[in-house]
Amino acid sequence: MAIDRQGTGLAILRICIGVFFTFEGLGKIRWFTDPSILAGQLDGWLHAVPPGSLSQMYLQRVAIPGVAIFARLVPLGEMSSGIALLVGFWTPFFAFVAFFMALTFQFASAALFTYSFLTSGYGLPVLGSTLALTVGGARLPWSIRGAKSARPTKAPRS
Repeated sequence: MAIDRQGTGLAILRICIGVFFTFEGLGKIRWFTDPSILAGQLDGWLHAVPPGSLSQMYLQRVAIPGVAIFARLVPLGEMSSGIALLVGFWTPFFAFVAFFMALTFQFASAALFTYSFLTSGYGLPVLGSTLALTVGGARLPWSIRGAKSARPTKAPRS
């Protein structure tokens, strides 16, 4: 029996990034009852980003006004994406959700435009991993919606 090395490698990546997002979400569980934690983080970013930048506009127009909603959506999104990736449920969809959340955090903090983005474990490795799973994460081994066996084909008629 041949081993699907690429599928196995992506399944290992899926499980690791699933654990990462699950615990990132658990670390933010207090945000459900205390949105001021996220508000403080966003305010700190607002004072650190360059004036007039896209990050500043995003923080002022979207993130800070919606802090009460985002304080609940972020931990819920991270935990649900993490668990879904961990077990292999709708991997491409939940990997995209995780990619979008991580990209938004990098953009809002203006980290996306710095050298440290390339060396941070929260930057390029997380975005690259989730994007790779968005593109190639369908039907992976060890998942609820795992690898499908080859369908039997009819022999050509002669």
